[in-house]
Amino acid sequence: MRGSCLCGEIEYEVNKLDSPIQHCSCHTCRKAHAAAFNSTAAVLKSDFRWLKGDALLSHFESSPGKKRFFCSKCGTQLVKENEGQLSLRVATLNDDPNLKPQFRIWSSHEVPWLTYPSDIPAYDEWESSKG
Repeated sequence: MRGSCLCGEIEYEVNKLDSPIQHCSCHTCRKAHAAAFNSTAAVLKSDFRWLKGDALLSHFESSPGKKRFFCSKCGTQLVKENEGQLSLRVATLNDDPNLKPQFRIWSSHEVPWLTYPSDIPAYDEWESSKG
């Protein structure tokens, strides 16, 4: 599967997602993505590669050891790296991963102005055993 930033200057390829897709509503994801939640999935480093534009990558360390990588030209968040693990921002994929979100995390941080029907489990916070 291939993906890119908004301006198209950065492109990547990922062989497969290593976890279910999840919606994260934590405060930092909401602020970083200017959205009510972020759809993300773990990806093994061995299954991920930059195809072009990696010189345009910039990052912000949003908490100790957690780096959010984004395009320095258009600002699109692409991946997060924390303790050597990558979390792909699934909405940046150009291809359909043929997977549906399986759960919501940090539902305790969800914004009160957004309600949507959801039949997937919601967890108040993050539990690493979820994926």
